[in-house]
Amino acid sequence: MSLELDAQDVADYLARHPDFFEEHGELLSRVKLANPVAGRAVSLQERQMEILRHKIKAGELRLAELIRLAEENEAITGKFLQWTRALLLARNDVDLPHTLINGLQSIFSVPSATLRLWNVAPEFAHGWFAAETSEDARLFANSLTEPFCGPNNDFEVAGWLEDAGSVRSLAMIPLRVGAAPETFGLLLLGSPDPNRFSADMATDFLSRIGETASAALNCLLA
Repeated sequence: MSLELDAQDVADYLARHPDFFEEHGELLSRVKLANPVAGRAVSLQERQMEILRHKIKAGELRLAELIRLAEENEAITGKFLQWTRALLLARNDVDLPHTLINGLQSIFSVPSATLRLWNVAPEFAHGWFAAETSEDARLFANSLTEPFCGPNNDFEVAGWLEDAGSVRSLAMIPLRVGAAPETFGLLLLGSPDPNRFSADMATDFLSRIGETASAALNCLLA
C-alpha cells in the first residue's frame, strides 16, 4: 500500500528537515521554479542566484542613494558655513539685513528673498527692513511654530518681495529670540518654481537658517 503525499506534506517535511538538500544536493538542479523575469522554468539554484542578484542590485541602489544624500548634505553644510561667515564679517549692525538676504540669494541660489523686523531700536527705524508691517502680518508670524513652505496663495507678506507676482512658492521663516512665543520679524524666500518650496519638504534646515538669522539680527532690536 503506497502512501500518497500532497504538496503540504512535502512542505511540512522540508520545514522539519532543513538539512534535506544538504544530504541530497543533486536534487537542487532538478527542482524547477518559474522565473518571472525570463518567463521560463529554472532550477532552484538559478532562482536563488537570481534572488541574490536582485538583493545585491537593490543594496547598490540604496548605497548610491545614501551617498547622494550625504553629498547633498555636505554641500548644504558648506553653503551654510559660508553664509554664517558672511554674517560674522558684517562691518556694521545696520548692514546685517542686507548681508543676510544677499547671502541667501547668492550662496543658496534663492531667486527672491527679503525680511521685515518690528520693535527695532530707534536708530534703525528708518532702515528698509523696518518698513511698516500690518498687525495681521505680525499675528501670522507669531502663529508659525516652524517655517512654512507652500504655494503663494496671495499671502499679504508675499508683497514684500520684489517681483511678487512671479513668485509661485514661498518659505516663510519666523524670527524669534530663543524660544520666545513672540516674533520680532519674518524672513521670506520666494521662487517662480512651484516646487522649490513645497508643502511636503523637510524644514529642518530652514529652521537652522531662522535660528541663525534671529541670533544675528537680535542686535537691531530695541
